[in-house]
This record gives sequence, structure tokens and C-alpha cells, in this order.
Amino acid sequence: MQTVFTLRTDGPGLYEFTSQVTGWTRGADDGLLTLFIRHTSASLLIQENADPAVQRDLLAFLRRLAPHADDPAMEYLTHRTEGPDDMPAHIKAALLPVSLSIPVRGGQPVLGTWQGIYLVEHRDAPRNREVAAHLA
Repeated sequence: MQTVFTLRTDGPGLYEFTSQVTGWTRGADDGLLTLFIRHTSASLLIQENADPAVQRDLLAFLRRLAPHADDPAMEYLTHRTEGPDDMPAHIKAALLPVSLSIPVRGGQPVLGTWQGIYLVEHRDAPRNREVAAHLA
């Protein structure tokens, strides 16, 4: 069983799509769900979905870890063709997962109480992102 989730982003942030995934797996057999983002400047993450401060802190950490290329600390970057947010987005995507494996039992992803499935957008401009899903 396969599908592609298309998610619209509006700049850097964590975009939860747990409900879309659970809607798609509903009624399926037990198995293993694989999610894969089809982009090199965004990531996937399973993270807490109860306290929005967790998401804000993660984004603040990522901004400090890899600021825009026009920041003096990033002067060594040479890939600047697509703007100052591009190479830092690739760095963040290289450090965070681009695929997830989630057990499915009784048609439901086996997530913890406070866990949600997120697309992590690293670019500034709005984008349509695709996440391929495979349940076997």
C-alpha cells in the first residue's frame, strides 16, 4: 500500500501531519510504515505534539546551528545560488531524518502519547512538499 502526502509549508517550522497518516492507515493490517520526504532541504521528525514551546525551541536551536549564509559565521559556504537560506537548509536536512519507520498495529501508527509526525521545513519561502508513504 502506497501513497504520497502533499504538504504546504509557509516557511521554517514543524508541520504536523499525524492525522493524515492515521487517516490513511485506518483499517490497514499490521505492518511497518515507511515515510520518506522527497526533498533535500526539508526533514521528517517524530516529536512532542503537546507543548508548542518544544517546536519553537527546536527551530531556535536549528537557526543557531546553521544560520543563513549571509551571517558572518557562515562566510565559508559556497553554495548560495538559491539564496542565503538554501545551504543552511541542506545542512539541517543532512542532520535530521529524511525517512521514518513506524510500526502499525490494528490500522494505527504505534506512536507514544505525546508523539506526532512532522515535516520540518528549513526554507523561508512557501513550498509544496511531498512525503512518500509505504505500508507493508
